[in-house]
Amino acid sequence: MSKEIFVFEVNQKSFDQAVLLNSHKIPVIVEFMGVWSGPCVAMDLLFSALAKEFAEQFIFAKVDIDEQAELGKAHNIENVPTLLVFKDGKLLRTEVGELKEAEARALLKDLGVFHQADAMREEAKQKHLAGDTPAAILQLTEAIKTDPSNPRVVMDMVQIFLDIDEIEQASSLFARLPESSRETEMGKALNGQLGFATLAVKLDTVEALQNRLVANADDNDARFDLSIRQLARHQYNEALDNLFYIHRKDAEYKEGAAKEMLVTVSNMMAPMNSELSQEIKRKLANSLS
Repeated sequence: MSKEIFVFEVNQKSFDQAVLLNSHKIPVIVEFMGVWSGPCVAMDLLFSALAKEFAEQFIFAKVDIDEQAELGKAHNIENVPTLLVFKDGKLLRTEVGELKEAEARALLKDLGVFHQADAMREEAKQKHLAGDTPAAILQLTEAIKTDPSNPRVVMDMVQIFLDIDEIEQASSLFARLPESSRETEMGKALNGQLGFATLAVKLDTVEALQNRLVANADDNDARFDLSIRQLARHQYNEALDNLFYIHRKDAEYKEGAAKEMLVTVSNMMAPMNSELSQEIKRKLANSLS
């Protein structure tokens, strides 16, 4: 028997029953939203999908702030989207602004709603960051056995292969992911990294490119290739410095290749590091003024 998915629209009359009383059984996440707001709609889609993934483990309730103004006022809602998390009849947590998928999953984990494989993913990540990559790979292998249908485990493995320059393995594994996973924020970010890594292996070494720049600081070909090498190594600040240098000195270099690359990096970084993404856009905008 399939499990029931708990996604409701609530109003002032149904709030106590649908939210407060039910929160004594399982956590209830309430989104105060405006149907005219892109971030609100994105949050609606995200938490509705998570409610399906974690059927019967939490309730997702939606409140249209325009139709339920009094309810919004009663809960001191000033901006949308705003999430209120209820448990045992009490307000447990408030989140103002759009949450991305990783943040939403972290919130659910705090409520005890998570996949065991995702906990194993986090352990693997910490091992990889600590320098014990072989142990991280073994941990992810076990996570895949625990939950073979979890694409995030596979994407973590792709990331590790990219980090250790096993580009062919990373590319092969990524290609086997379902299209729906490749189109997620994490999937798009990985695809961007794969693109840079594939380009980088065809270029001169970092040392050779740096030597060319020592000999001639205006060698934009060397500087551009070096930026690709740096992007493939996740040396984003250094790569961006080189790309902006080219953009300032010669905006028409290879028909605006530096600007095009900066836009690509900004889009790739948006789900991983929104602050850096916005900083790139700000600097590009300032360069035009």
